[in-house]
Amino acid sequence: MKNGLRISVLVLMQISLLGFSITSPALARHPLKVTVSILPQKYFVERIGGDRVEVSVMVLPGANPATYEPRPRQMVDLTNSKIYFSVGAPFETVWLDKFAHASPKMEIVPTQAGIEKIPMKTKHTHDGEDHSGSPATQSGGKDPHIWLSPPLVMLQARNILRALIKADPAGRADYEARYTEFIEALVELDLRIAGLFSDRGMDNRFMVYHPAWGYFAKAYGLVQIPVEIEGKGPTPKALQRLIDDARHDGIRAIFVQPQFSAKNAETIARAINGRVIAADPLALDWQANLLRVAEQFKAALR
Repeated sequence: MKNGLRISVLVLMQISLLGFSITSPALARHPLKVTVSILPQKYFVERIGGDRVEVSVMVLPGANPATYEPRPRQMVDLTNSKIYFSVGAPFETVWLDKFAHASPKMEIVPTQAGIEKIPMKTKHTHDGEDHSGSPATQSGGKDPHIWLSPPLVMLQARNILRALIKADPAGRADYEARYTEFIEALVELDLRIAGLFSDRGMDNRFMVYHPAWGYFAKAYGLVQIPVEIEGKGPTPKALQRLIDDARHDGIRAIFVQPQFSAKNAETIARAINGRVIAADPLALDWQANLLRVAEQFKAALR
């Protein structure tokens, strides 16, 4: 996406906000209690809600959103939440109905509403296709990692704003002002990351253990090469092919996240005389973390 088009996103957002009140009401006596699925959502909701919200996180630090099971205490605390912000994480397939049953007065808001998800990669290939969502992956499940693309976070932010205003109309002006500031920060971040990968002379492929970075890759013209497919590590044959491909492509780094084993990544790294680098898609300090990971990706590209 060219910079001019990226900037136009902000313009459209601002047009949609014309006519909002410029005064901010006093802080509500009690913060609005909400729950989110993952840590990055806490960052998003707090950027928009500020002191008017109190945010609890379902998937605790270090846990895997694909297999997470809420603790009994979390289910009890959920009854105090006015809103649950879902994101499409795999564990929600099982648990959202249980959350609704346990807390019938709580509104469940899908922050992913309006976002077209891309397919996950279902097999190891080396054909030059975009591994974040090429035609070869159409039969696979959908990628849930929408929070790793700043343009898609802008859409999630809009869904969060609407839900907060509905639950707390008195805070409308405050929410809208903070939302506008957040969108401006997202546009700036998007342009900065796009600038990192504007050199079309460099390679655009990077290797990851878990394929969490498909939307990021799609936004910035990159290709992620995953080691893990559909939650499973590679077979010995597939592992050797990954090693051969990495050698062929000059890949010298493999990115892993703390929630998954790095054993296979370390095997590949040793074979290609490379290194394993941590890249956490679930960090709370979302903006700083995303920029740091982008810079690591850039440094790893030829």
